[in-house]
Amino acid sequence: MNKDVFGLDIGATTMKLVWLKHGKGGYVLNAAMIAPTPPKGILSESPLDEEEMARAIKKIKDDAGVSIKRVNVALAENQVYTSVVEMPYLSDRELSSAIYWEAEQHIPVPLSSISLTWNVLNRPDKKDATSKMQILMVGAPTLLINKYQKIFSMADLTIAAMETEILSTVRSLTSGPDADKLPPTLIISIGAVSTSIAIVREGVMVFAYSMQVGGAAINRAIAADFGLTSAQAEEYKKAYGISGAALGLKIGQATQPILMSIIQEVKKSIAFYTQKYNDGAPIRQIFLSGGTAKLSGIELFIANNTGIEAVIANPWRVLGSQEVPKEILDNGSDYTIAVGLAMRDE
Repeated sequence: MNKDVFGLDIGATTMKLVWLKHGKGGYVLNAAMIAPTPPKGILSESPLDEEEMARAIKKIKDDAGVSIKRVNVALAENQVYTSVVEMPYLSDRELSSAIYWEAEQHIPVPLSSISLTWNVLNRPDKKDATSKMQILMVGAPTLLINKYQKIFSMADLTIAAMETEILSTVRSLTSGPDADKLPPTLIISIGAVSTSIAIVREGVMVFAYSMQVGGAAINRAIAADFGLTSAQAEEYKKAYGISGAALGLKIGQATQPILMSIIQEVKKSIAFYTQKYNDGAPIRQIFLSGGTAKLSGIELFIANNTGIEAVIANPWRVLGSQEVPKEILDNGSDYTIAVGLAMRDE
């Protein structure tokens, strides 16, 4: 990892910053911070909003004590097109030509408006008629990329790399020297406005999917049922979770339709995996990431509805023997994307 790069995850409601460097036995945490995202966010077309966003980015960098100017950033899943596709065994040169034909099958907008990138996730050692290679294909609107570059330039920063949120999440939770020994794992990353699902097998992401349901929808359901503001619903959600008695049970009833919609997509993902990889290596664990992963009782809810053990993601496992403030450790699932960005090699 290049020490002069930090990671910044810009979510719908908060920004998360992480700056790492290599140390003995793992990474060393240089800085970590969470700050509010300006109300209009990074997608607003208003020059005034762009200036406010740039100031907010510069402020979180300065407040965190980051002294460098190169940053890795993640593009929101609901703004890009991400697919894991299988293709016949191809050389890099052959792939660079064939990938555009494949992209036309998966990206529902003209490729002329898209910046297309791809990464070979798995290429067989030998080429034969049955050999298949797995490709991560990402299409990002060119206008979106230009907007990010403009705003970060206004913040006096240089974007070193851009990638999707799910790629950062997978890196932070499953990479390492023993990545290929990790049992088949499903990752659910619940953000404010969307939920991403990924399946990792032998250290390779073999499935990725995003749906437009997230923590904000849960808040709206609670607010509607109890006559609360969105801010109050967020506090109720944190305090009572989705399990337990009295008010907590009622909140569980309010949020269940939304959570069940996520469960349905998770089950479809598991069915896809089971059909494709029917080799006695089923999905053994589920990692929950994102701010909503801290919702009390959610891991039990998901385990009960899938039959698979579910745990809260801990991206800080990549750190060596270092004392880290409890507040940062306890909010690990919030930092998953930012940690993955900070770990990225160029």
